[in-house]
Amino acid sequence: MATDTTDTLTAEIHRAIDAVWRIEQAKLIAGLARMVRDVGLAEELAQDALVAALEQWPASGIPDKPGAWLMTTAKHRAIDRLRRHKLAERKHAEIGRELEGEQDTPLQQIDEALDDDIGDDLLRLMFTACHPVLSTEARVALTLRLIGGLTTDEIARAFLVPEPTVAQRLVRAKRALTEQRIPFEVPRGADRVERLSSVLEVLYLVFNEGYTATAGDDWMRPQLCEEALRLGRILAGLAPGEPEVHSLVALMEIQASRLGARTGPSGEPILLLDQNRARWNQLLIRCGLAALERAEDCARPQGQAPGSYALQAAIAACHARARTPEETDWLRMVGLYGALAELAPSPVVDLNRAVALSFAFGPEAGLTLVDAIGAEPALKNYHLLPGVRGDLLVKLGRHREARAEFERAASLTRNERERALLLGRAAECEKNAAAAQQDDTR
Repeated sequence: MATDTTDTLTAEIHRAIDAVWRIEQAKLIAGLARMVRDVGLAEELAQDALVAALEQWPASGIPDKPGAWLMTTAKHRAIDRLRRHKLAERKHAEIGRELEGEQDTPLQQIDEALDDDIGDDLLRLMFTACHPVLSTEARVALTLRLIGGLTTDEIARAFLVPEPTVAQRLVRAKRALTEQRIPFEVPRGADRVERLSSVLEVLYLVFNEGYTATAGDDWMRPQLCEEALRLGRILAGLAPGEPEVHSLVALMEIQASRLGARTGPSGEPILLLDQNRARWNQLLIRCGLAALERAEDCARPQGQAPGSYALQAAIAACHARARTPEETDWLRMVGLYGALAELAPSPVVDLNRAVALSFAFGPEAGLTLVDAIGAEPALKNYHLLPGVRGDLLVKLGRHREARAEFERAASLTRNERERALLLGRAAECEKNAAAAQQDDTR
């Protein structure tokens, strides 16, 4: 009996450690990277601190300031490692003095440093990871790993590419940053503009992973949405004249306004058209629409056409402005998706355009486009393709075909909440098909 109680407590502490790690991981790596000037080493030191927590906290209990404890432990490991490997004397002396000088820093001061917004370590880490020496794919993957805390598998799913491909990108990216001695800093002028598009793409993908989690038992990971939005607002302050920065912030604000309405009492998913719009956060909607206006104001004097984030924000705004699903301006959305498809061609954009087409011109129009893109290699294991096709077939009364599509979608998703939703829809299709068959035999 005592053993069972001990095991239960240990399991609870491990769950608590996992929660702490999700919150503190990015800040911890960012703070360490500033000190040791090596992203790969910073990640290793953070992992060492996590291992120490897993070993010590079940016996000693979780400290009052777990983030500060992890940082202090990682710093001590950094000192040991620097000594053990006998790095170049100048670098050793410089970093060692900084680290040793902070050994006696009160935990509260370390904890406050982790939350510093001015000269944000996370922002420095993002721009470092998005350095031009790396390919665009490597920049995004590395920053998702370090800032968003996404696993290699989650990044692969976000990119619709094989997991080993992402793993190789991460290894090569960290090695390149170390070998070329990339400075840990927020670039200025032309350098910052050059890296801005990659940083925006990272924020976009981190937000999306939070909005609909790739895998696990939860439909959403709101903390990722909050972190992406926080960093987006910082970026908007750093680059106030960049239309796409404001556009991305607008998109995230409007999407985040729905978070409270996207799940039911038990955490089950609630799809967009079924949501109680009274639960949408009106303050976030107003902030998002204001950010979209700022983006337009920035673009107008420069004669810039709307970018991809501006178009997506405008699409989100169509939903936000509609008091009911029936009031949605689907014709405008078809046009916006068409413009987006021309600017940034993608089968995923086409899939979303098919949904808008189905509402504007009927389900047959949407199904025609879905079937046209069904053979795209990038969509082979994309669960939303059969999910959308199932929706359209339901509207056409083809319930048995729809059931098969929902079952296929359920087999492809890695999210347990989403799988349950899809299987529930498949069962509903089977009932409707049986009822229709009965009617035909009467």
